[in-house]
Amino acid sequence: MERKKVTLPEIQRKKEMGEPITMLTAYDVSTARAVDQAGIDMILVGDSYGMVVLGYDTTVPVTMEQMLTAAQAVARGAKNPLLIGDLPFLAYQVNAEEAIRNAGRFIKEANMDAVKLEGGREIAPTVRAITNAGIAVMGHVGLTPQSVSKLGGWRTQGTTAQAARKLLDDALALQDAGAFAVVLEKVPDRLAELVTQRLQIPTIGIGAGVHCDGQVLVTHDLLGLFDRFVPKFAKQYAKLYPLMLEALSEYKREVDTRAFPAPEHSFPIKDAEWDAFLKALDEERETHATNTFDPTADTERVYG
Repeated sequence: MERKKVTLPEIQRKKEMGEPITMLTAYDVSTARAVDQAGIDMILVGDSYGMVVLGYDTTVPVTMEQMLTAAQAVARGAKNPLLIGDLPFLAYQVNAEEAIRNAGRFIKEANMDAVKLEGGREIAPTVRAITNAGIAVMGHVGLTPQSVSKLGGWRTQGTTAQAARKLLDDALALQDAGAFAVVLEKVPDRLAELVTQRLQIPTIGIGAGVHCDGQVLVTHDLLGLFDRFVPKFAKQYAKLYPLMLEALSEYKREVDTRAFPAPEHSFPIKDAEWDAFLKALDEERETHATNTFDPTADTERVYG
């Protein structure tokens, strides 16, 4: 059966029917194609791109242009999932007009279906402005990586009664502002379950327990490709980094010993063509030798 393009109504239907929603990150064509073929509902072109691909220590340095380049690649590789572009730091915080403009670039230039931004009640007016402009918005509360310095590090959020209430209010504010879904990152599982029950829109958990409407992981973490650290909430379904390192090391060994490329990796030329080529070279050499100017002989002829 041919798979259909995932739409916002389909994501909402899954919430209402209690069907789990799947989301993964992608930043390039090949990963996007694989995520699509695996049947994942949504792809997030996350600003985690800055850490797992570009090598930054946080997501803060990522630029809008870098995000657009990654998003364009993903859109070329994935046709069926709902595609979401992650607005990077300072792409939406300055004012609503700039937020709408940058969100629109994801839609117009990168063929995304929606955008994501971080923050709660303080960002709700911006969410409303973007949705009023006709652009779908996914919210993000709990641990918000763009504000990691303000939060005092990569800490679990909502662990006190006051903080838990604030997180619930933030999620409700995003819903009221028109967000179609909310990511809950690194919050206690009981809190995530309660927020999921209170919201009419889907919650997508990452380090938020099993009771969210859906789950998201950074694909590099899932595949074991990011070797610097593995978050506690990320399950490694494969460990590809050691395999990649083994393959690269074997390549170096074979090149060093001239075992690669082998004959099966090379391309032949017919003997007759090769002989004709060598004969032509010999003829050119003979012609060149005959026509070569000899300054010594010329000097003797003039002055001898």
